[in-house]
This record gives sequence, C-alpha cells and structure tokens, in this order.
Amino acid sequence: MRHYLKFTDFTREEYDYLFERTVKLKALHKAGELYQPFRGRVLGMIFEKSSTRTRVSFEAGMAQFGGHAMFMQSKDTQLGRGEPIEDVAQVISRMVDIVMVRTYEQTIIERFAENSKVPVINGLTNEYHPCQIMADIFTYIEHRGPITGKTVAWIGDSNNVSRTWLQAARIFDFKLNLACPRGYEMTLLGDEAYGADHFEQFYDPYQAARNADIVTTDVSVSMGYERETLQRKKDFINYRVNEKVMLQAKADAVFMHCLPAHRGEEVDPEVIDGPQSLVWDEAENRMHTQKAVMEYLLLGKIED
Repeated sequence: MRHYLKFTDFTREEYDYLFERTVKLKALHKAGELYQPFRGRVLGMIFEKSSTRTRVSFEAGMAQFGGHAMFMQSKDTQLGRGEPIEDVAQVISRMVDIVMVRTYEQTIIERFAENSKVPVINGLTNEYHPCQIMADIFTYIEHRGPITGKTVAWIGDSNNVSRTWLQAARIFDFKLNLACPRGYEMTLLGDEAYGADHFEQFYDPYQAARNADIVTTDVSVSMGYERETLQRKKDFINYRVNEKVMLQAKADAVFMHCLPAHRGEEVDPEVIDGPQSLVWDEAENRMHTQKAVMEYLLLGKIED
C-alpha cells in the first residue's frame, strides 16, 4: 500500500508513468469514452480547509471512474469534537477504498496515513501541496515539453506550494528562483536541504524572473494567516506579477497560478487573463492527474 503525502513520495520514473496515464485518461474523457475501473469503490474526502478546485476535481474524477466520493468536513466527523486522528483513520479506512485529506499541519495527515488501511492522498497541508504541482508540471509539459533544465520563478510568499515546487525541482532537475520580502524566506525542511542546488533566493522579483520559463505565484495571505492580512498586503506590494515582470522571463514563458487569484494584488489582470497564462488548463489538469494518482494507488500500473 502506498500513500501520496509529499511530492517526493513518487520517483521520477513513477511520475513519467503517471503523466503517460494522465494523457490517456484525459484523451478518453475528451472523447466521451467511458472508463470506469472504480465501480463500487468509495473515496472518502476529509476537509478541514475549504476548497473549490480540490473538491470538484476529486469528486468529478471519482465519478468519471464510476466510483463515489464522500465529502466530509471536520464538523461532520468526530474530528471536530476532539476524537483522536488515529481513531478516525482506523474507522474511515475500514469503510472506504481511498482517502483524500485536506488539513493543516503535515503531521496530521501523516498520523492519519500511519493508521489507515487504505491509500491516503494529500489534498493540501500547511507544508505541502503535491497534487497541485503535479498538475502544474504536467500542464507545462503538455504545452512546452520537458521541464528538465528549465527555470521556474516563484514571486511571492514561500508557502506550501512553493515548497512543493522545490521538491519537484530536485526530482525533475530544474531550477527554482524564489522572490519574496525579507522575513518570508523559505526555510528548508528535512531532506529539502539536499535540493538546495536547485534553488536560489531573491528579494528582487525582476531578477528572479530573468530568463525564466515559468513565472508563478499565489495569494499573499494563505489560509490560516488571515490575521496577518493587512501586514502581508503591505509587505508584498512590490511582489505582484505584472507585465514588466513577465518581460524579464523568456519570450515563450508561461504564467501559472494555483488559484483562487486576487487580480491587482499578487497578479495583474493583463497577466492572468493574457496569452501567456495557463491557469485554466492548470486547474482542469488537477482532475486528470489526480485520476492517474488514484488509479495507480489502487490498481498499480496499467499495462496497455
């Protein structure tokens, strides 16, 4: 049994396979052909943090596979009343076939997985967002080809998404430039220090974006940091991705954003709604890549 809790839980070879499966699964869906290997299977979705794209992508993907997705907020379970995570995992995993958890600290999902009898997928934690970066890399490959040797410029907060980009940089052998205000630098956790040669810290967004192949960002106020909203908006005022930032990147560079976006704050409308933006394909591909992950965790490699 395997879990997908961090981007580093899969090898480069496994990602190559998963991207091949994503291409095929997406093509089947676009052609309107039914492929339902999960008939009679149930995905349990536990949300301690709200979401649009995570819920819709997992729920729609499970339905397309012929299965059922069960939506649970923490208030709908005994987690909201203080039941130990270990007990919740034991119970839920005896009744469903696979679980997706969207929560706060990474330790919560790790404790859940340690006590689960079925595969567990990280739908987002404070530290990591592997499903998002898998979709982002697939989207880049889909439009521009291999990401190996490329440069990704992250402009903004060093949060769970940028941290996962760093994990991906080590696996796919590309470089991550991160530009953020002083006091918001990325702190490398655990074995992430071994990926330091794929990473460079900047305080000037224009320098970080120079010759980049991907320019990407996120909101400056992530979930859980709402009390810092006013200070963060002030601190990040010069870290907005605008047309001048994009001009520093390569001519064929693309823009990405995990969404939701606040136009005029972390990105200008001319960029996110412009010709270099891949945000809508990026959002759709969450569903297709996650279908490949669920299929792999439950059924293993599919031999065509």
